[in-house]
Amino acid sequence: MNTIPTQAQNAQNPKYVLAIHGGAGTILKKNMTDSLEKAYIDVLTASLQAGYAVIQEGRSSLDAVEAAIYVMEDSPLFNAGKGAVFTNQGKNELDAAIMDGATLKAGAVAGVTTIRNPIAAARAVMDKSEHVMMVGKGAEEFASQAGLTIVDPQYFWTKARWDGLQRALERDKERMELDHDDQQGFLPPYKDEKFGTVGCVALDKAGNLAAGTSTGGMTNKKFGRVGDAPIIGAGTYANNATVAISCTGWGEFFIRAVAAYNVSTKMHYGKMDVHQASKKVIAEIGKMGGDGGMIAIDKNGEVAMPFNTEGMYRGTVTADGKITVEIYK
Repeated sequence: MNTIPTQAQNAQNPKYVLAIHGGAGTILKKNMTDSLEKAYIDVLTASLQAGYAVIQEGRSSLDAVEAAIYVMEDSPLFNAGKGAVFTNQGKNELDAAIMDGATLKAGAVAGVTTIRNPIAAARAVMDKSEHVMMVGKGAEEFASQAGLTIVDPQYFWTKARWDGLQRALERDKERMELDHDDQQGFLPPYKDEKFGTVGCVALDKAGNLAAGTSTGGMTNKKFGRVGDAPIIGAGTYANNATVAISCTGWGEFFIRAVAAYNVSTKMHYGKMDVHQASKKVIAEIGKMGGDGGMIAIDKNGEVAMPFNTEGMYRGTVTADGKITVEIYK
């Protein structure tokens, strides 16, 4: 017998339409000033509002993902777009990806230095080319031809990120001096030099899922390193049959675990729900020695946001517009 759900039942099982993250790491209340915490909450709320407005207009989940990520890319608070961290060479190199759950089409860019909003470039690769991923100068030339906003690399310079690089370089120097056996200089990063990616997953009124992720990568990264964010199936994945996922964390481990696609397969073949599948993948990454988190929304509007760090900037908005933002564990 079909029953009409009561208001109480709806409150217990809300249907979500959008979730975002702004990175995971050692995010502790004791290290956060009231004004900085408010600044983070304000930007995360604005991002959710931007994505929600798109869905309310009846537009696609892809448009909503792009709109939500734009807001975070334009903020210096997050390691994406304006707030991107610096490489070992003192540059900002940006990566992004987007995927359409309805068609399994995807687009990505990596190692770009002049594209103001890399998520827009990823969308352009998906919509306006026959390719999935473009890198470096070629991606920048393509973005320019596609009419995207191109900026001087100096646009991405922020004092906080520059100071972060100087600290990382100083620590590297000290560690090199302590460890004479490490001839190659392949020192593992300090815990919070690898976090701060932003992402969004969305479910639109037509029932289509989409996922997007954007990042400045890892502080002090060397040798043209690319993480999981722009790699379809690793940091970003969407499939209408199962789930949309965006990951944040130590990218090397998320690549090796094929993390985002792994959640989808656990749901499809293992018959797990979104909570079980996403938690299991984060646990597997933890066993490998990696850390981070992910946001996931399934085809029914159920959201999971597991992480194995001290905190993850995250937020959700339900079909009726209720916004929730969280930072700590």
